[in-house]
This record gives sequence, C-alpha cells and structure tokens, in this order.
Amino acid sequence: MASQNHGKQIKNDDQYEALRDRGLSKSKAARIANTRNAGKKGGKQPPYEDWSRKELYQQAKKVGIDGRSKMNKAELKRALRGR
Repeated sequence: MASQNHGKQIKNDDQYEALRDRGLSKSKAARIANTRNAGKKGGKQPPYEDWSRKELYQQAKKVGIDGRSKMNKAELKRALRGR
C-alpha cells in the first residue's frame, strides 16, 4: 500500500507514517522524517545500559533535557529514550 503524500513539508512520507503508527506526535515524527539520512542512522553507539552516569548526563546535556542534574542513571536513560 502506498503511503499518503503529506506535502512537501514532510520529506519521507513512509517513515513519517511509521513513526505516527508507533505513537509519536506529529511534530516529532516530522522532525525525524525530515532529518537527512534519518533511516540510515543509528546502531553506532552502544546501548545506554553500557553508558556510565556521566556519559548519560553529557548526552542529556547535549540534547537539552531539563532537570538532568538531579536524575540518577535510570532516570537519565528513561529521559533520553523518551526524547
């Protein structure tokens, strides 16, 4: 089945629809689907379980997660995955 054309504001309609089906918001799905080479990225970093709290904190800082300084390792992993 062909994906719906979401207009020129969405660069990858198939990926956008798949992300929406997974429950992502319209804006988050659009950001991901409009990222250059988004479907080819990933899998190059070890899973968060292998990261130290310091590494998780630095990643949270890089992506702008608020309240990160008060989070423990499990909370940082959850916040990063929910992004």
